[in-house]
Amino acid sequence: MPAPYRLDPSDPFYRFPPVSEALTEPDGLLAVGGDLSVARLLKAYQQGIFPWYSDGQPILWWSPDPRFVLFPDQIHISRSLAKTLRRGQYQVSLDTEFRQVISACANVPRNGQDGTWITGEMLEAYLRLHQAGYAHSVETWIDGKLAGGLYGVALGGVFFGESMFSHTADASKIAFAHLGKLLNYWDFGMIDCQIATGHLQRFGATGLPRTHFIELLDQYLSIPGVSGRWQLPEQVSYVTNDT
Repeated sequence: MPAPYRLDPSDPFYRFPPVSEALTEPDGLLAVGGDLSVARLLKAYQQGIFPWYSDGQPILWWSPDPRFVLFPDQIHISRSLAKTLRRGQYQVSLDTEFRQVISACANVPRNGQDGTWITGEMLEAYLRLHQAGYAHSVETWIDGKLAGGLYGVALGGVFFGESMFSHTADASKIAFAHLGKLLNYWDFGMIDCQIATGHLQRFGATGLPRTHFIELLDQYLSIPGVSGRWQLPEQVSYVTNDT
């Protein structure tokens, strides 16, 4: 099996190989090394590439095929979640507790997962992205406590979802439902889910050939998007009658 491309950490242009060179096994491994600077991370996301590795490994960069995505205007809300949203026994905020959200995502136990890919190095890198206005969090509060949330990176009209967590049933789903409404209101074209999970498939995530994903990515990156810290628009209705 050929070795993945090794990035030069001193490269001032943060170059990556074409995503077509990603290895089939393991699925989508494209490159190794480099760094997690804001400039390199932005360059990666703009090309459909993301970092994913564990402590003790070098930085690994991926571009899987197929690529799982959601379209904000097509998100499916289950009957039970719609009932929870109508009940309204929660509060949602944006970009108020990014560090808490990403830390919770790193530490929440997950079935079949030993440890976390959100290493200390990754956490600090996404905090820098947040401070630069590119990484965002959606927080769900129940009884005044942070009950769940998610974070990701927004570029143009694309939201690159990274991780979510729940301390209370449905808390991350509430955050995700609000995210979908917001992105639709702001005319975002696509949510990148990266790889398939049952959780996101229930929201309607579907796999696209990588070539099609890259075409859509190029199209939606040209949308102006929303820069800086996110705020909840008062005119958006989050109650849904979807089933």
